[in-house]
Amino acid sequence: MNTLEKRLLNDFQRDLPPSPTPFAVMAEELGVTEEDVIGGLRTLTERGVVSRVGPVFRPQRCGASSLVAMTVPETRLEAVAELINAFPEVNHNYEREHRFNLWFVITADTEEHLQALLQHIEQQTGLATLPLPMLTEYHIDLGFPLQWD
Repeated sequence: MNTLEKRLLNDFQRDLPPSPTPFAVMAEELGVTEEDVIGGLRTLTERGVVSRVGPVFRPQRCGASSLVAMTVPETRLEAVAELINAFPEVNHNYEREHRFNLWFVITADTEEHLQALLQHIEQQTGLATLPLPMLTEYHIDLGFPLQWD
């Protein structure tokens, strides 16, 4: 990983510039061109180091969201996870060691759209979803300084 890629990962974990041209602002801070920033982020995304670049909105401030759990037969786990990951409304998806072994967060512009998405997932998989909407909001800062060898 080159120096620019490391700085993009480390320096912009939070507080992306609220600007119509955030990559230009990032480039100025890093002393590179906007094209360098966009190319670096594209490379990190293509290599699977970064899955998404964009804002994180506080839940339920714009639209609807829910944590969702599913019980998926082990033999179908990978296929069902891929199907769920294909939805752009799914933020992340992970396996847990539990009867409910597949968990994901889904967001939509309205509660009706969210319910329609869950119904669609159930129809495509033949499996039930267990929506677990947030009742109490907690902020957990997932940013941390990266260590490079």
